Amino acid sequence: MKHLVGLGMALRTSRSLLTRGLVRACYSTSASLPEMPPCDFKPTEYKGLPFKKAMNIRKDNLTPALVTYYKNPVMIQQGHMQWLWDCDGKRYLDLFGGIVTVSVGHCHPKVTKALEEQSKLLWHTTCIYLQPKIHEYAEKLVATLPGNLKVAYLVNSGSEANDLAMLMARLYTGNFELTSLRNAYHGASTSLMGLTAHGPWLYNSPTGFGIHNVVNPDVYRGPWGGAQCRDSPVQTTRQCSCPPDHCEACDHYIEQLEDTLRHSCPKGKVAGFFAEAIQGVGGAVQFPKGYLKRAFDIVREHGGLCISDEVQTGFGRTGDHFWGFESHGVMPDIVTMAKGIGNGFPLAAVVTTPEIAQTLATALHFNTYGGNPLSCAVGSAVLDVIEEEKTQENSKVLGTYLLTELAKLRDEFDVVGDVRGKGLMIGLELVSDKEKRTPLPAEDVRIIWEGMKDMGVLIGKGGLYGSVLRIKPPMCITKADADFSIAVMRKALLNHKNGTH
Repeated sequence: MKHLVGLGMALRTSRSLLTRGLVRACYSTSASLPEMPPCDFKPTEYKGLPFKKAMNIRKDNLTPALVTYYKNPVMIQQGHMQWLWDCDGKRYLDLFGGIVTVSVGHCHPKVTKALEEQSKLLWHTTCIYLQPKIHEYAEKLVATLPGNLKVAYLVNSGSEANDLAMLMARLYTGNFELTSLRNAYHGASTSLMGLTAHGPWLYNSPTGFGIHNVVNPDVYRGPWGGAQCRDSPVQTTRQCSCPPDHCEACDHYIEQLEDTLRHSCPKGKVAGFFAEAIQGVGGAVQFPKGYLKRAFDIVREHGGLCISDEVQTGFGRTGDHFWGFESHGVMPDIVTMAKGIGNGFPLAAVVTTPEIAQTLATALHFNTYGGNPLSCAVGSAVLDVIEEEKTQENSKVLGTYLLTELAKLRDEFDVVGDVRGKGLMIGLELVSDKEKRTPLPAEDVRIIWEGMKDMGVLIGKGGLYGSVLRIKPPMCITKADADFSIAVMRKALLNHKNGTH
């Protein structure tokens, strides 16, 4: 009997050694896995809902429309600045910032303190009463904007903000038709699906009456554009016929806008034009230099207002400026903002001029939770942190560094077709054919994307084909984090190339 037991133990040991040998064979370069930067913060031990039960509840009791990232989902239980921990205590570097929402860091101490202090004083009254926080915050927020953009409407989400901007544009101009760019994402409400010209997000249902989508001025995937067209530390490698002093691609895209207004709008009249400074969900798409400035001029000639959707590009994320539209040299009539405005707390805003704001005084207008004391305390603290910790400057410096390092990956790997963006608003597009710009198949994208997750880096996906890796981390990341991210991405791309994933 002892002999049999010993034989069994030997077999199990042998099997274990064989397994480990196979693992080493499959991951022969595992010793060179990038080392995660240190972190002094110690997460709380997780004692909550078991993972399996959470998955069952998600399946049975939450909407099936919920997207769940990763084949083996991550259940996050705690965050601190740029770091997240799952329920098993594994640490991750967050390169997606809760879909470009966590601007100054998860549970930032100053923002958390502001929320805690306000929660002990007053949670909610609605704006039918005076309460200090909304007034303090409104004054501080509009001070960040140029020109006569001085009146704020506080709401709870980017979709609410864009819905309200649509209404204001129509009321102020007396026109009904609106325009946006193809590949744009401006929200998922029934009306906003018309502005959101991005097929994967649209239902087979009547949406967007009176909204017209214009050819997207994408110098990488669009019909015109190339290596001299966009305002970015990294240009596309696509050949460009534009002379150094003039963007011919911009001319062609502007002609398309004019053609749409001429044919689709009554007597060419339009209520407004929506645009992001850099398209977010669309995959960090950048326009030809000068496009937005010329587009704004044309829209105003046709009686419309210009609305800048800063939900993802605002609050210093693009580096050079506090607001993304400033890098285009334009002055919007209305600015919508959300996500980073509250660092993950439900808060959004529409800011416009006093004249346009007056349109909502013609009838009762009310938002139950908009501008509540808690959200205003958080928003105010976020603005303080952005200034005190120079997160805009950090976005510029580290964003430029990341872009130039990512460009090296583009030159090294055939599957990296394009690298683009400004500041910490970055996209890396994966392809199966660089010359034809053929999107990399979804399964290959998944392998690279999940490989990064397994090595401790969480990253987003986007673009029409889901083939763009979206890099939009909290603006508090460090150079060590950037180096770690590049090393992990290179390793994931190398594993995909060698078939060792």
